[in-house]
Amino acid sequence: MNMQAIMKQAQAMQKDMMKIKDEIEKTEFVGESSFVSVKVNGKKEVLEININNDDLSKDDIEILQDMIVVAINQAMKKVDDLTEQKMGKYGNIPGLF
Repeated sequence: MNMQAIMKQAQAMQKDMMKIKDEIEKTEFVGESSFVSVKVNGKKEVLEININNDDLSKDDIEILQDMIVVAINQAMKKVDDLTEQKMGKYGNIPGLF
């Protein structure tokens, strides 16, 4: 197999990988436990948290849900930032991180 054919195959594979990654990032996932459910997207961003508890007022639940979403997303961003800082020297190798 010649080098040009290998490069063409690698480019096609990269295009397929980017399409799959984009598809996953647009997908929403739901996790549930007791009276809490969490919706995230394929980028690991928390989109929504639902708390179903009759002991709290509706306003308290909505404020708590929003605060939890912000805190989780902030923590995940810190993970991504540190990963980029420590792994960035290796370049952007798909599937590495």
